[in-house]
Amino acid sequence: MQVTIAALLNTPKGAAMTMSILDDVRELQGDLVQLRRSLHTEPELGLHLPRTQEKVLTALDGLPLETTLGASLSSVTAVLRGGMPGPTVLLRADMDALPLTEQTRLDYRSTNPDAMHACGHDLHTAMLVGAAQALAAHRDRLSGDVVFMFQPGEEGHDGAGLMIREGVLEASGNRPVAAYGLHVSASMQAQGSFATRSGPVLAASHAVRVIVHGRGGHGSMPHRAQDPVPAACEMVTALQTFVTRTFDPFDPVVLTVGRFVAGTANNVIPDTAEFGVTIRSFSRDNQRLVKEGFLRTCTGIAQAHGLEVEIEYADQYPVTVNDAGEAEFVAEVVADLHGEHRFTWSPQPATGSEDFSRVLDEIPGAFTFLGACPAGVDAATAAPNHSARAEFDDAVLADGAAILGELTLRRLARTA
Repeated sequence: MQVTIAALLNTPKGAAMTMSILDDVRELQGDLVQLRRSLHTEPELGLHLPRTQEKVLTALDGLPLETTLGASLSSVTAVLRGGMPGPTVLLRADMDALPLTEQTRLDYRSTNPDAMHACGHDLHTAMLVGAAQALAAHRDRLSGDVVFMFQPGEEGHDGAGLMIREGVLEASGNRPVAAYGLHVSASMQAQGSFATRSGPVLAASHAVRVIVHGRGGHGSMPHRAQDPVPAACEMVTALQTFVTRTFDPFDPVVLTVGRFVAGTANNVIPDTAEFGVTIRSFSRDNQRLVKEGFLRTCTGIAQAHGLEVEIEYADQYPVTVNDAGEAEFVAEVVADLHGEHRFTWSPQPATGSEDFSRVLDEIPGAFTFLGACPAGVDAATAAPNHSARAEFDDAVLADGAAILGELTLRRLARTA
């Protein structure tokens, strides 16, 4: 990869001015594919990604970057100083995988049976490396600085929050005036198409653990025990009704019970029954109301059964909210670089969640989706993100890297 980077960095200034970011990243496509597939083969989970961090640092080696490593996580923060004074723009990629055993037949599939890049973070990382390489080649044209945020722990570990606490937003000496992130989609979106919206683009998420405490006994004599299972089942059913009869469908709340555990044998009444819940919402009012109603529903049912209930209600990520002006700017840049046919306004937000919301709570910016469904596969029926069968086409790497780079170049020029 170093030969290509050196060629870009050593391009004469006059020649560089005639080249675009898109031209540059297309020259890097082969190297970005190699990096992405290396990351895919060796996925890592959570906040500590030593091999991933090492690969990113190797890919950035030789670039004129000020690099800082995370203290509490395997993050990489790299600052590129522009040739002219100006503000700062932040670009982010998440790097962690999911705890899945890959079920694809790719020749570069995961060698770790307990981890898989099923959400495309390997593509995100490679695209941000490509943007860093291309912007370094255009350093003299930059009216300001760029922060490249390589983040572990997006999948439920709040890596963005940790990086913010460790100072990523102050890495250049000036807080960014804009922040951008891309996320690939394995399904439901045509390959190479970009989509975003202004306002809420992804949901807030909450994780809840409910433990109903009873008193165990023999299954033949339930009157001699306090059975927690019927009460827990009643809670699950009542929570579904609570959501559908409380919240406006145009300001939705999604509540899913994904885990229910009780007992060890058919003829044993257990001491406890436990279930786990994920909740998604799009407004602060609903976040408050759903929590109040959840606690009230479960507590009331437990009391009616003469049981105790323990509820652990964890706020995970806030709503991901795009700045209206920055979303319009993304649409403009995609149309200019790739053509208007490649951009679509999303009619409504998605119910997934993202810790890039932490950044957008602090900095105006935009989060955009890029279709990466493999060529020849129907996006409507393709395996989705988070599936053990999900596949992503790395043909989109150059186009994604180009958008990140072009957004930065134009945003800094506009502010200068």
